[in-house]
Amino acid sequence: MLQGSIVALITPFRDGAFDEAAYRALIEWHLQEGTDGFVPCGTTGESSTLSHAEHLRVVQLCVETVRGRAPVIAGTGSNATAEAIALTCQAKELGADAALVVTPYYNKPTQEGLYQHFKAIHDAAGLPLIIYNIPARCVIDMSVETMARLAKLPNVVGVKDATQDLVRPIKTRLAIGAQFRQLSGEDGTALPFLAAGGHGCISVTANVAPRLCAEMQAAWRAGDVATAAAINDRLMPLHTGLFCETNPTPAKYALSVLGKCGPDVRLPLVALSDAGRETVRRAMAAVGLVG
Repeated sequence: MLQGSIVALITPFRDGAFDEAAYRALIEWHLQEGTDGFVPCGTTGESSTLSHAEHLRVVQLCVETVRGRAPVIAGTGSNATAEAIALTCQAKELGADAALVVTPYYNKPTQEGLYQHFKAIHDAAGLPLIIYNIPARCVIDMSVETMARLAKLPNVVGVKDATQDLVRPIKTRLAIGAQFRQLSGEDGTALPFLAAGGHGCISVTANVAPRLCAEMQAAWRAGDVATAAAINDRLMPLHTGLFCETNPTPAKYALSVLGKCGPDVRLPLVALSDAGRETVRRAMAAVGLVG
């Protein structure tokens, strides 16, 4: 079941190449820390700068390392429908449990265009699909009405909602039903999103503080609202600090501080500034991850 703390996994690089050893170690660490699921090749995984061969290798290695111990939701979106279909079909062949498909960026399709894009992927791939609605990056917003129309397709099973609109999950639940998996795409809204009917979070912060993110989600599911709220308050400096510059640059720097991988990102992203490094270190210290 798709719920809880699902990490939007970074893709570690070393000397410009995919660092497979660091990636395997990260996944094993996440499993030990209680992470509920994995999203390789999302925005945080720098999918836009991966070659197709690298993209498929990142998904393959995630599936192989997880070995069925948690769901793997492969990022397979594109603004070209044919490319999104190909990536989603390949993710299915590699053993992914579901696909995270972003709304088509740059093209600015109509709501009908959005529907037809996702329907075409649905019909071709036969893999459970999570709609990724992130207007700030894609310049389009899928309406609740379009999402409800797509949810009638058997393999459209949920949404990663990065709108930061906390009325949206309520409207979505009323339009589609509680069985539709609603996952926050903004760490700062993860707890109130649950209160509005959500099921979990596809998280950037979970890259750096996986145990705390998993414990917050577990506390909510257990009905321990006070504990969930206390953990959320503790995490808030990190939620903010990890977006002081463009994601995933701060998260990768934080992981380098923890000794998990290098801080390398690919152009057009650049290394974290001195001010950014200080911001991230202060946030990590506030949460208790470093002294």
